[in-house]
Amino acid sequence: QVQLQESGPGLVKTSQTVSLTCTVSGEFITTRYYYFNWVRQSPGKGLEWIGYIAYHGGAYYNPSLESRASISRDTSKNQFTLQLNSVTPEDTAVYYCAVSQDAYYYSVLHDYDYWGQGTQVTVSS
Repeated sequence: QVQLQESGPGLVKTSQTVSLTCTVSGEFITTRYYYFNWVRQSPGKGLEWIGYIAYHGGAYYNPSLESRASISRDTSKNQFTLQLNSVTPEDTAVYYCAVSQDAYYYSVLHDYDYWGQGTQVTVSS
């Protein structure tokens, strides 16, 4: 059973960088063929896929966020991290890490194989 736990600051200011970490247990982040995603959900909006880092270390992003998002990993800690630059109040959302066993992004959180409880990020203006 894979378990995920997000951590990061709850409140950041406009133009800052937010860094979120997902700690994975129950499976190594290098295990074939897992994909480690970041997604977010804002009030009144659907689930938005930000990107993933694959088991082989390659990262892929939503084109709308690619210029500001970066996903990396620390295999020694079995963690992967999202950095989102130049945030604005529109980036306010609950951020989730989620695992899939295919290179596909889903519009419903429960369509992923595993997901964390989510962490609220609020961007103040």
